[in-house]
Amino acid sequence: MIRLVDNNNRYRSAEALTAMHMDRKRVFVDGLKWNIPVVDGRYEIDEFDNEHAVYLIATRPGTNEHLGSVRLLPTTRKHLLGDIFPMLVEGEIPRGPDVFEITRLCTSPHLADAETHRAVRQQLAMAVIEYALTTGITRYTMMTHMAFLSPLLALGWDCEPLGLPQDIGGQMLGALQVNVHPSTLQLFRSQFEISGPVLRLDLAE
Repeated sequence: MIRLVDNNNRYRSAEALTAMHMDRKRVFVDGLKWNIPVVDGRYEIDEFDNEHAVYLIATRPGTNEHLGSVRLLPTTRKHLLGDIFPMLVEGEIPRGPDVFEITRLCTSPHLADAETHRAVRQQLAMAVIEYALTTGITRYTMMTHMAFLSPLLALGWDCEPLGLPQDIGGQMLGALQVNVHPSTLQLFRSQFEISGPVLRLDLAE
């Protein structure tokens, strides 16, 4: 199952959040060499990791071991595409209470093999759609490296480019809008052979 963490249960999920921030540092700073903030030399935490952020976190059953996670940001407030990378969008940046931004998709570098990485990412993809359908989100925005675009489309996401890719820090990045449909969730469940919900919504822990 995927754990939903927001401002309502953040204090009860401190261990899972700490493990997530440690893995984000290992992946994005140590591995990908992103020039982003690091706290105490161990945790990747930026200005958007605030009370408005929503996290979907995959943990090992019965523990707080981080397997993978994604951060969702409301576009009605400051967010990456709208305030840091607006140059990636041609025209108006999608904003509104029904539009959230997907950021910091991360799988733990400690996962055993590529198949496990794939399984965690599949569950996170389903959880992103389940969360949207539950909360009234109709669209997501996101940035992606162009090398990841084909695999993203192959999964069945309904994506629209928001502008031409640009070289940012030596890497080609593009901005996308992802349209949310119940049919996308049905497609994912069929492809991934997962019959029921993966996102835990009760916020009990």
